[in-house]
Amino acid sequence: MDALRLATRRSPLALLQATYVQERLRALDVHSELVLVETSGDVELAASLASLGGQGVFVVEVQRAVLDGEADVAVHSAKDLPSRTPEGLVLSCVPERRDPVDVLVGRTLDALGPGATVATGSPRRRALLLERRPDLNIVELRGNMATRLAEVGGRGIDAVVAAAAALERLGESSRVAERLDPSWFVPQVGQGALALEVRRGDGAALTSLAPLNDDVAFATVLAERAFLRELGAGCSLPVGAYATWSSGVLTLSGLMIANDGSQSVRRTSTGSDPERLGRELARVLRDDQGGGALPGWNE
Repeated sequence: MDALRLATRRSPLALLQATYVQERLRALDVHSELVLVETSGDVELAASLASLGGQGVFVVEVQRAVLDGEADVAVHSAKDLPSRTPEGLVLSCVPERRDPVDVLVGRTLDALGPGATVATGSPRRRALLLERRPDLNIVELRGNMATRLAEVGGRGIDAVVAAAAALERLGESSRVAERLDPSWFVPQVGQGALALEVRRGDGAALTSLAPLNDDVAFATVLAERAFLRELGAGCSLPVGAYATWSSGVLTLSGLMIANDGSQSVRRTSTGSDPERLGRELARVLRDDQGGGALPGWNE
């Protein structure tokens, strides 16, 4: 086939991720080229993600490039994907996953004084911080990672929450003040993973990408996405899920939490079928443990 066209956002992190895919393909003697796409999430930086429509604002235009035939592969951060794949596309590949946890840049949680200001654009991160430290002042912050990191220590911002995997890819891991324990600070669905989508029936693209897929990463992302899909939640509601795989068994931890962190439900389950495990855990949290009645969830 001709060069495999990889559609990606223009942000520095997205370009690094797409370049990583290119390098993996090059090692397989598959030539590829980048198709740069501007997304609504990258343009409307003054608005919150929830006001823009929530999850999907960083991926819809990239997906459209593939559906319209302008590209062959959509390269995403898995955490940016809506839980439902658009008609005509398939999630074909999840390469080896990087560290999925969240981190603090600037100061550790214990080192933040009463009323300290922490910046994040994520409702999940906001709610989890307030659950542990309701005295904190949480402010909205969006933009690429370099922009967010530059805010630490400026405008009264004492710390910023970020994804460990993003800092690792950017060579900024030394900026981490604290890794937030995923047993309570449950990560975003798909965090730390890349997700590659292709047109349904595009056998050439599917064949080219197949060697890049990591079976464990694919299974964990499927379980987390099934959890999110069952809840019907995007990034406008605070929800988290984190799956691990060991000896053929998936362990999935799920979280539903009120926007202000005042109430939450958590549970961990195990199984072998990713989709079934995700759906069942979501139902237990929402229906059996009362997650659907949490403030903000029943509005």
